[in-house]
Amino acid sequence: MCHARRVSEPVTPAEPGGAPDLAELARIVARQRAEMDRLRDQAATSAVVERAKGAVMALTGCSADAAGERLLQRAKAGRHTLLEECWITLGNLGPAPPGPGGTAAADTPDTELPLLEEVSAPDDVAAALGRLAQALVRVTTPQDLARCLLEHLAPDMGADAVLIYARRLDGGLELIGHAGIDDGLAAQWCRVPPLSGIAALDALRAREPRWLEDLPSDVRQYLLIGDPPERWRSRAWLPVPAAGAAEVCIGVLRGRAGVFTPRDRAHLRGITRLCAGRLRAFDAPVERSPDAATDAVQALFEALPVAAMLLTPLRAASGETEDFRVEAATAQVGDLLGRPGEKPAGRRLLEFRSALSAQPLWRGCLHVLATGEHYEGEPFAHEEVVAGVPELFTYTVRVAPLGDSLVVSWIRHGSSDRQEQRLADLQRLGSLGWASWNLSGREASWSTQVFALLGRDPARGPVGLTEVPELALPEDAPALTRAVGELVAEGRAFDVPFRIRTGGGIRHLRLAAEAVTDMHGRPVEVHGFVQDMTARRRAELALVESERAILTQHDVLQAERTLASRLQHALLPLANRPVHLAGLRVEVAYLPAQSGVHVGGDWFSAIELPEGDALLVVGDVAGHGVDAVATMAQLRFTAKGMVITGSSLTGALARLNTLLLHSRDTHATATMVLARYSPRHRRLVWAQAGHPPPLLLRDGEARYLQRPRGMLIGATATPVFEEAECRLEPGDRLILFTDGLVEHPPESIDRGMERLAEAVAASQAEGPVSLGPLLARMLPDERRDDVCVVDVRVPVVPQE
Repeated sequence: MCHARRVSEPVTPAEPGGAPDLAELARIVARQRAEMDRLRDQAATSAVVERAKGAVMALTGCSADAAGERLLQRAKAGRHTLLEECWITLGNLGPAPPGPGGTAAADTPDTELPLLEEVSAPDDVAAALGRLAQALVRVTTPQDLARCLLEHLAPDMGADAVLIYARRLDGGLELIGHAGIDDGLAAQWCRVPPLSGIAALDALRAREPRWLEDLPSDVRQYLLIGDPPERWRSRAWLPVPAAGAAEVCIGVLRGRAGVFTPRDRAHLRGITRLCAGRLRAFDAPVERSPDAATDAVQALFEALPVAAMLLTPLRAASGETEDFRVEAATAQVGDLLGRPGEKPAGRRLLEFRSALSAQPLWRGCLHVLATGEHYEGEPFAHEEVVAGVPELFTYTVRVAPLGDSLVVSWIRHGSSDRQEQRLADLQRLGSLGWASWNLSGREASWSTQVFALLGRDPARGPVGLTEVPELALPEDAPALTRAVGELVAEGRAFDVPFRIRTGGGIRHLRLAAEAVTDMHGRPVEVHGFVQDMTARRRAELALVESERAILTQHDVLQAERTLASRLQHALLPLANRPVHLAGLRVEVAYLPAQSGVHVGGDWFSAIELPEGDALLVVGDVAGHGVDAVATMAQLRFTAKGMVITGSSLTGALARLNTLLLHSRDTHATATMVLARYSPRHRRLVWAQAGHPPPLLLRDGEARYLQRPRGMLIGATATPVFEEAECRLEPGDRLILFTDGLVEHPPESIDRGMERLAEAVAASQAEGPVSLGPLLARMLPDERRDDVCVVDVRVPVVPQE
């Protein structure tokens, strides 16, 4: 037969009975942070302007006001912003020209400032350079600069990577900043020897950009970065302008092919002029030095009774937090972060423990930094060695804001805390919560889970026991009211299911409660629990519905089997004894499948033709049920009619194939064997359509007839069928059968056919007995498919 929990500190209302406006608080925090960012950028911008004014003052000997005025005039003349002009001025710094007597001039004219050729740029490029100049004030390292440039150039000209190289003392190059390439490739190209064929070195030596826009030609001329080099099909290498020899080169790599337009080239030249000032103005990295304030904070943390650390955010050029610096930490922090014995103070957090970036603590820190809300993680187990014995303790990590910094603390739970946590876990896993009611004081207490199950806001508080039925659907309220009344009056415990309506639909709940009585037996307190039974109830309803559908389907299938069986018996009348056709003794057997409820489409036909020949047929329609039986009847009677009216065996098979292909109600396929026996010459002519060949027993040896060509009926519009011929001798036995006789999984059909040949050969000594012993030997206790057999014997003495 074929078929994660987060907890925040409560917000205290500003006025009694009033609720805080969280949205307004969030807007206030956002405005404050925006104002802090603005002030920070303003301070950084002022620092750049003051540094540029100082450079002009040092070179020209003018006053601060005069230096500021000169910068403004130069910015106006060059169509720059003041900040751009400051970056350009800082980038153009060189040794002061000597004055009379070998001393620096006290008041060099402005025109004697070392200047580079101005580059005229379109208005949109000028605006972009103005934005970049402002972004550069937040850049603190060459690595930040590379990321900043990529963010600026990616949308503008499709840049995919930016590399910054500095010339080493030996003439080679060192990669000081990169963005858009992986760390492996950066490590491979971090140091470049002073070789020929390096585009960046060529640009530095010539002090002119190198535009690599023709990849086949560039591959022949230069050693290109990339694995493979085709990853970036166009590149530009631009030396950063300087008063002396160019020492830094910026590379812009694009995945797409094409030239850098004049606008692109003007844009990139302007960028290098700005970067010259930024690279020169980089402050030396601030080293963490032990001052009095730092020592005091560390001493304070070392005295804390809990594990804790103080974090300061480190921001990228985009303003996003890329790491935290550990300003102070207690001794236990290294152990809790998975680095026992190490001290994290003074180090970057991800440098100390890089795996933190994928853990909830990292996300919690970013959340607190962004929102100002407190964060509390899920409890976790941590093993510690106490008196030489390892023990498991439960910790919870918390993060709280402290100005611009964060305080991270780990709270170790005591035994009572662990019990409370286990109770909370039990309620969560069991979808239940506890509740109690004091009947004398009319007080009620619910766990957090009960509020969640009943869909009630905890701020509204719990309801009294007698008011609980009001939460249920009207049709469930009477039973719950009666149970509550009996409990209050008589102390009778109850366990009652009921339903409530929530925003998510109907929820099935269960309330079980019992009373605590006083010395007189009167109920004074009630303890109970509420459990969510929705999933179980839905499963029960689905199971009932499934069982009902199965029963209905079984009845339908049983009725179909009965109908198909009756049709089959009507179409395949079985003789009670062997029949004699054209001098042959023919016995047929049909056994339906025992497993399943469908009837198969196996059939046979054994008739004597008008001219005295015998027609022997077995066939098998794919599938089961009424459709298969109907197709079987169609093929059986049509095949007989065609052969009786003179069609050849192959012609009949071809027409039957056409019949199945053009049947509108079914797309069935079938296999069959057609055999015609002529008694005058004892000649058997047969053809087959994808069916097992007949088995011939002669002189005690069983063998299968060699199959002529033939394919499944109903499978193709261009079938090929051929006939085969053999001569039967007196005493021969020929067996035609369907695959149900030899196919019994997991045994292969080839092994089944071998067993059939062995069984037929072994039955030679038993004489001309019925098919019963052979079928009993071949078939299993439970048949999974129909079996149809036509047993043909050629008598030793010809029949009269």
